Amino acid sequence: MTRVLVFDSGVGGLSVFDAIAAQGLSVRLDYAADTAWLPYGEKPDAALIARAPALLAAAVAQLECDAVVVACNTLSTIALDAIRAALPIPVVGVVPPIKPAAAMTRSGVIGLLATPATVRRAYTDRLIAEHAPDKIVIRYGSSALVQFAEAVVRGDPGAPDAIADAIAGLFGAPRGEEIDVVALACTHFPFLTPTLAAASPRAVAWLDSGAAVARRLATVCALSPGATALGVAAVTDAGAGASLAAAFKRRGFSDLRAFDDRFILRSGWSDLMGVTHS
Repeated sequence: MTRVLVFDSGVGGLSVFDAIAAQGLSVRLDYAADTAWLPYGEKPDAALIARAPALLAAAVAQLECDAVVVACNTLSTIALDAIRAALPIPVVGVVPPIKPAAAMTRSGVIGLLATPATVRRAYTDRLIAEHAPDKIVIRYGSSALVQFAEAVVRGDPGAPDAIADAIAGLFGAPRGEEIDVVALACTHFPFLTPTLAAASPRAVAWLDSGAAVARRLATVCALSPGATALGVAAVTDAGAGASLAAAFKRRGFSDLRAFDDRFILRSGWSDLMGVTHS
């Protein structure tokens, strides 16, 4: 069975994990979150380019994975080439859904909701120039939404001020009243779609990349229909990972581990779920 590692800085990649699992593919899924460095959108590019390939190389070697899904828009827009150079297996990245948003819009005005890093990327500029040259794209970047999504998945949403700020940033911008499609260019944000839609001044389409990534993975790895199995869930900060135990358990994970400061995978917090290792 093909073994695939889904990777993100936090829980955002679980939205892509869920999309892959929903496809009914014969695949074994692992999940790794670099919780010690969350959020990636606030980290220097050079530091991410140095860190992520090393962490993924260690995970792939220890888990014996056949492919990696980089389920993070920030990382995909700056470090995909470096990650591919470091790994001898296929790597599938996440692309902001600007192309389908451009095809769907009838008003010609698209909202782009992402992290501040993704919003300002030259990569994002190129996507807009290539796929939406005749559209108006209103961009809003928010790190607060990432943290809010993390809290939602942990079951402790707190005060949703970030939602109001994002809605104001998009629909309150010049011509924002014409937005009819919003492209979610952060894998954390699909967890917030119901809340964002409820706060929106009118009904719009909310697009994410999860299903497209799942289809791409199936093509790249020539996956066939079948049962999806679960492998390991791992984090780089065991303390942060402990608060995610329920989210992993809901998805069926029972083997929960942590990386130490040398990127060595080890057991360390699975007892929080009453899990033991043989």
